[in-house]
Amino acid sequence: GMTYKASVAGLPLGGGKAVVLRDADAAPTLDAFRAFGRFVDSLGGKYITAEDVGTTVRDMEWIRMETRYVTGVAGEHGSGDPSPYTAHGVFVGIKAAAKTVFGSESLEGRTVAVQGAGNVARNLVAKLVGDGARVIITDIFEDKVQQVCREYGAQYVPPDAIYTVDCDIFSPNALGAVLNDTTIPQLRCSIVAGGANNQLADEERHAQMLAERGILYAPDYVINAGGLINVTSEIEQWSREQVVRKVESIYDTLLRIFRTAQEHNILTIEASNQIAEERIAQAHHIHRTFVGTPTIRNG
Repeated sequence: GMTYKASVAGLPLGGGKAVVLRDADAAPTLDAFRAFGRFVDSLGGKYITAEDVGTTVRDMEWIRMETRYVTGVAGEHGSGDPSPYTAHGVFVGIKAAAKTVFGSESLEGRTVAVQGAGNVARNLVAKLVGDGARVIITDIFEDKVQQVCREYGAQYVPPDAIYTVDCDIFSPNALGAVLNDTTIPQLRCSIVAGGANNQLADEERHAQMLAERGILYAPDYVINAGGLINVTSEIEQWSREQVVRKVESIYDTLLRIFRTAQEHNILTIEASNQIAEERIAQAHHIHRTFVGTPTIRNG
């Protein structure tokens, strides 16, 4: 997933994920993240970590105490919280999907069902409402979702009801595997486009189910690449303007994917996988000896 995400976004990176295990009711600790930082440092730059679900900029600062191979930290040389950039990429991706399905990228008068009220979803809702969309939202944490509703005038529904909302766009922005045998038949939308990772419980089968129901699916690793683009800027020393331009290129990338899928009668996930695999194959011809990543600053 991360390798394909970096590939389609045109980033000079491979991909990897790390998980820090803890009890569900236990708060993250300085010692745990420092220990993780020491492990990351032992890899000598072959793996660079960053913020994701369940972590914060503060956690990245703790990791930074032990290694320079971490991004998404605060301060002059850090790229900070990636969620606004993830949300912006999802927003422009939704507009690309709307243009493909409805003939116009405008979201004025469109209804968007948003699953999740975390950092990405909250930033996304602000953009959707600003573009004239009506937002219906849910989250398992009612305090978070009620705050979003108060701030942006969104309408709350219980978590299980989000799938049956009569809407134009369903936008999953929480955890993965939400598109499955049970939920897909319930959907009453024309587009699925959101920031969650691994949205399809079974990639090929559930992408096919969506297509058979006439629902356009924006591949998750394409539309949610904004956060990865942002943390890459810390490695590549891009300006904020360069980051925004790169995030906004998600719009054109998705238009290309949708067009390719339609022209060749294939699934959108197949079209995006083809792009990713072609770029990965090209990179295989590049001979490179790993010498670390000196561009990551010590701060």
